[in-house]
Amino acid sequence: MATRTEPVSGAPTSRNPLTRARDAVWHPTPASFRLLALLGVIGNAGIVATGGAVRVTKSGLGCPTWPKCTGDSLVPTHSPEHPAINMAIEFGNRMLTFAVLAVGLAVFVAALRLRPRRRDLVRLAFAQPMSVVAQAVIGGIVVLTKLHPASVGLHFLVSPVLLIFCVALWVRAGEGDGAPRPLVPAGLRRLTWALLAACGAVMVAGTVVTGTGPHAGDDSKGVQRWPFNIEDVTRLHSVLAWITVALTVLALAWAYRSNAPAPVRRRAVELFALEMAQGLVGYIQYFTNVPAPLVVLHMLGSVLMWIAALRLLLSLRDRGPLATTTPTPHPTDTPAPQPA
Repeated sequence: MATRTEPVSGAPTSRNPLTRARDAVWHPTPASFRLLALLGVIGNAGIVATGGAVRVTKSGLGCPTWPKCTGDSLVPTHSPEHPAINMAIEFGNRMLTFAVLAVGLAVFVAALRLRPRRRDLVRLAFAQPMSVVAQAVIGGIVVLTKLHPASVGLHFLVSPVLLIFCVALWVRAGEGDGAPRPLVPAGLRRLTWALLAACGAVMVAGTVVTGTGPHAGDDSKGVQRWPFNIEDVTRLHSVLAWITVALTVLALAWAYRSNAPAPVRRRAVELFALEMAQGLVGYIQYFTNVPAPLVVLHMLGSVLMWIAALRLLLSLRDRGPLATTTPTPHPTDTPAPQPA
């Protein structure tokens, strides 16, 4: 009699969402691993927006201690000094950090389980949960320093650093392991590095504007602000933004003039479009007295712009196609022989 052959460890076959999620981590395929990496990008971009929501709703000290929410409780409890809604918003943002950490751990486990194992993916994946832990610790410093603008700015800027690992992992998961082969002239590569540095400078200046502006994150009089003139720091932020746009236009023109591959040109167009949208939101903020919803939108736009700049940089080289060889199953995953 013929024997029934069980499927080798690989792509999830169950229709149960929980089983599929488990298999994406424990029996990852290149496609499922890249999806997990994308979830890491989305989670770390989204938590910037929720952090902005904490600030503009004046919930930064909704949980006045760390790691506990109040002096004697890990979760919000009644307090005459802190409204329940502010406590709920701040505590909710803390819980989202654990969700992002869970994704980071899942990505790391999947990188270890992926066959054949790719060392650079394991290193990039390991950086994600470690960086989230660092982000949580800095968040505690933000609370303990009563929202000092230096700690608040650092708390925001950790996210773009973390996104370097997330985006690199997402891109690397979809390409091969060959030696990087340049796709554009060396001058365009140097220009793109300068563009990435300009994007970083814009975000740093943006934290100074936020630390000087009206959204302190809490109504307490003890919350410190930078002593700068808001118009001066806003003007500096704007000048850096226009330098970034100018570098993007130059990179875009160079990409088309040199007949760069289509993905390079698409990445440059995407970055330019995001910069235009981000600039529009920024100017509307300035002329409408910085309304809270636009602050959150502008913060989200900044990380989307950063992701687009990283993708442009990574598109300038080719590492060959992703290997299509059948992965070797783990010894513990080998199915037991079925009786005839």
